[in-house]
Amino acid sequence: MTEQSVLLDIDQGIAKVTLNRPQSLNSFNVDMHEQMRAALKTIRNDASVRVLLLTGNGRGFCAGQDLSDRSVKPGEAAPDLGLSIEKYYNPLLQSLRDLPMPVVCAVNGVAAGAGANIALACDITLAARSASFIQAFCKIGLIPDSGGTWTLPRLVGMARAKGLAMLGDKLSAEQAEQWGMIWQCVDDDDLQAEAMKLARHFASQPTKGLALIKRALHASATNSFEEQALVERDLQRLAGRTNDYREGVAAFMEKRAPEFKGN
Repeated sequence: MTEQSVLLDIDQGIAKVTLNRPQSLNSFNVDMHEQMRAALKTIRNDASVRVLLLTGNGRGFCAGQDLSDRSVKPGEAAPDLGLSIEKYYNPLLQSLRDLPMPVVCAVNGVAAGAGANIALACDITLAARSASFIQAFCKIGLIPDSGGTWTLPRLVGMARAKGLAMLGDKLSAEQAEQWGMIWQCVDDDDLQAEAMKLARHFASQPTKGLALIKRALHASATNSFEEQALVERDLQRLAGRTNDYREGVAAFMEKRAPEFKGN
């Protein structure tokens, strides 16, 4: 019987996804990838969902790849890790990045390897004070994947990115916050409440506008100033056609709180 390794709960515009293989620190195997893919598809197709909250069950957020899910015994053919990335990790990261709504991540414990880079790929990442981030790939002769070589230099600069990737040292949540790698470090007992508070806020905001903000910021990573100015023009045109923009202006003029519907 297949274990339920990804839990999905949708309520009042909030989709909460919980990685649920606590016995292996929520590390990914093929079945977990498939369940995660199905959960993200459900979220994308559910018009009521306006924010995703991602977290882990147990004492870890995600330890990355479950190494016991692959055989690398002497004398056996080497696994094609590139195929694994192409088939599972790259689509997962692209789905999170492209989701047309805010993605909040609550890192409840260690985030290692691909688990660290999944957390860093989310829009707003909070971490418990006891949590840590480890680019563990170098410890087994691999390179950071799941977007790590792209994300890290942009978050912390090349010198720190190289140190994290080539030494594989544990980085505390407090240090990650100080380096600008995550949004906020909070006390362990407050993590889930703070993350849910943030999710509830996003569930009441202009969802399409927030999705366009994500698109604009992502595009800026490779655009020139002139190219980005054109992106801003095009996306602002789309934002100006939403009902939420009309509601925002009306609420401002009428000196009342806006009631955004996410459309």
